[in-house]
Amino acid sequence: MRTRLAIKFDATLEKLFPERRVFLRSDTDTRFIRLRPVTQLIGFTGSAMLVAWAIVATAVLLMDSIGSGNFREQAKRDRVTYETRLNILADERDTRAHEALAAQDRFSKALEQISVMQSQLLESETRRRELETGIEVIQNTLRRTMHERDDARTQLTDLQIQQADSENGGALASASPETSETMNFLVTALGDTAVERDQIIADAQGALTRAEELTRELRLMQDQNEQIFRQLEDAMAVSVQPLDKMFRAAGMNTDSILSQVRQGYNGQGGPLMPLSFSTRGEDTHPDLDRANRLLNQMDQLNLYRIAAEGAPFATPVHRAYRFTSGFGYRRDPKTGGKRMHRGVDFAGPVGTPLHATADGVVVHAGWSSGYGRLVKIKHAFGIETRYAHMSKIIVKEGQKVSRGQRIGDMGASGRVTGPHLHYEVRVDGKAVNPMIFIKAARDVF
Repeated sequence: MRTRLAIKFDATLEKLFPERRVFLRSDTDTRFIRLRPVTQLIGFTGSAMLVAWAIVATAVLLMDSIGSGNFREQAKRDRVTYETRLNILADERDTRAHEALAAQDRFSKALEQISVMQSQLLESETRRRELETGIEVIQNTLRRTMHERDDARTQLTDLQIQQADSENGGALASASPETSETMNFLVTALGDTAVERDQIIADAQGALTRAEELTRELRLMQDQNEQIFRQLEDAMAVSVQPLDKMFRAAGMNTDSILSQVRQGYNGQGGPLMPLSFSTRGEDTHPDLDRANRLLNQMDQLNLYRIAAEGAPFATPVHRAYRFTSGFGYRRDPKTGGKRMHRGVDFAGPVGTPLHATADGVVVHAGWSSGYGRLVKIKHAFGIETRYAHMSKIIVKEGQKVSRGQRIGDMGASGRVTGPHLHYEVRVDGKAVNPMIFIKAARDVF
């Protein structure tokens, strides 16, 4: 059975691959190589497999090249989209900053208006009291004059009775000159008193009319004050609440922070001093209490603004970057083991500018083992920020820096796999997630 199959297989091979001879001729001899059907089959099969492998490898290379091109294009599109989003966020931040400055200007102008209107109110109150005092004096004078007039009339009546009695008694000749002189004096005094009374009544009426006008003006000014106070109270609530929420979202005690800032900025004087006017032992005016509450809120707003400059709410990279690693345990890119990552990583090109995220003092600027080129900045409230793997440092130890000030460039120094910034935030020596501060400030700055 095997012999027949072998014979048939050889016959089939003979038809497909007939035996061939390859002659090799030299100057002295001629040789040939006989190519059997099996040898030709093996050679053909090998050649076919080689061609197939070349086709498959070429196809794989082409597909990989096409896929890499698509990936690069997608990466470029993602980068453009991310840069556009960053620009939009930067524009929104600038817009919020301008709005905050405009609100501060409005607060200052409104405060000036309040001061002017308070002065006008005090002047109106003083004039009203003077008019009330004048009216009271006029009324007393009028009462006294009316009493004098009634006394004069009584004396005139008594004299008339005495004159009648004198005429009846026959003594008119001796008393007539003195009585006539007295009567003429009384008539003149009564006339003068009547004129003075009429003038006092007219003055009193004018004073009452002026008092009513001043009362209307006072009510109008009070309505205007009420409107201004409502607008200021609403504006202060809108301005202070987001800042308070921002600090609380970052896990910071606002009472302790404001107390620390107030101790460092405890000078007094100027427009934000509480208003105080002499009330002569009377209760304070409600508007004065509201104005002082607004001034306290503005003082609190200023304290929040100062505190925000000293806390790391800003982003250290202002150009396009890629967020490559977050805070917490992760797989070590060097050893492959699990390790605590005490900061966040922002990847970007070498030379990307890096900026301080808050006001502070540089306490370290140099090489530090696995950190590479490292900058440490000490801030208020026991906060410290670290900027590692830098390619260049442009600040020195002991130097004071402001939020947004450039401190160096991004690089790949130290223990890294590529250029990026390793950014840490430590509170009282303990590492915390920097994104808590950055995310808390997104709706404010």
